[in-house]
Amino acid sequence: MPKMKTHKGSQKRFRRTGSGKLKRSHAYTSHLFANKSQKQKRKLRKATVVSSGDYKRIKTMLPNK
Repeated sequence: MPKMKTHKGSQKRFRRTGSGKLKRSHAYTSHLFANKSQKQKRKLRKATVVSSGDYKRIKTMLPNK
C-alpha cells in the first residue's frame, strides 16, 4: 500500500492549533472593501476554527498534519 499524499491546496489553507484543531482564514478578504463595514472587515482579519461538519473531510486530505 503506498503512502497517503497530502493535498497541497489544503496544506496551504489550514494549520493545526496546539490542541490539534484545524485553523482557517476567512473568505471575502481580497477586494470590494468599500461595501463592507469596518466591523465586518475587522472580524474577517482573525482566523477561526474549522467547523465540525467539515473537519472529517479536511482531516483526510491532511494525513501527516
